[in-house]
Amino acid sequence: MMNASVRTIEKFIPFPYSIKQISRRCSPVGGFPSLYQRRFLGSKLSRMSENSVRCDLGLQPKAECVFPASDDHIEEAIDAIKAGKVIAVPTDTIYGFACDAWLVFSEAVNRIYEIKGRKHTSPLAICVADVPDISRFALVDHLPHGLLDSLLPGPVTVVLKRGESSILEKSLNPGLDSIGVRVPDFDFIRAIARGAKSALALTSANLSGQLSSVSVKDFENLWRHCAFVYDGGLLPSGRAGSTVVDLIKPGAYKILRNGSALEETTAILQKFGLEETP
Repeated sequence: MMNASVRTIEKFIPFPYSIKQISRRCSPVGGFPSLYQRRFLGSKLSRMSENSVRCDLGLQPKAECVFPASDDHIEEAIDAIKAGKVIAVPTDTIYGFACDAWLVFSEAVNRIYEIKGRKHTSPLAICVADVPDISRFALVDHLPHGLLDSLLPGPVTVVLKRGESSILEKSLNPGLDSIGVRVPDFDFIRAIARGAKSALALTSANLSGQLSSVSVKDFENLWRHCAFVYDGGLLPSGRAGSTVVDLIKPGAYKILRNGSALEETTAILQKFGLEETP
């Protein structure tokens, strides 16, 4: 039977965390009884910092979960992604919530939907580190040679078919045979994706239906839901987000969202001989 001290501790561990998850994923937290640390955290400690644990459990003031989007914090962010946590990061357009997109961390994907109050029928895009990575997750052989390298990295989301060879877990955006893919022109988030050796599920850091965030202050009320919030300053491209273009049909394109780079994107697509479809 669980003793009183453990029951007391569990009262302060919010959903979706459990004793088993804490023992598996987190390092000891100052202020918890040492008996709890010895019995339930075990000998294999996470590489994640004490600040990560405290932020996740709401044990620190929310401002202490915010760190610069700098090289010094890349490994910390990678550890958080690998541990199935949600982080907030700047991109070349707006701030986004990110987590590992693979099945083993589908709990984190669900967490993003909960944070945003977003319907599960609304698909998430993925972010990869480099243009050649796209072929691991979607079909690209039908595209003109050099097209993706001309569009990306940049403020563009390309929508492609997954295909049977895609290593993307089918539980992400179930029922859809397409996926939106981003390679942002922002080194910090690309370094995280590269270090995690995975695709990041990525969506705007805001409540569903509200204005997109161009500074961390814009979504301050949501900081407490993230393991970390990484501050890249005021983003200059405005709140329009990325331009979303459907490239599924060979020789054609369809603009799904104008975004912040419509003219440049359209010019590149037409340069490569693609025709716009209604």
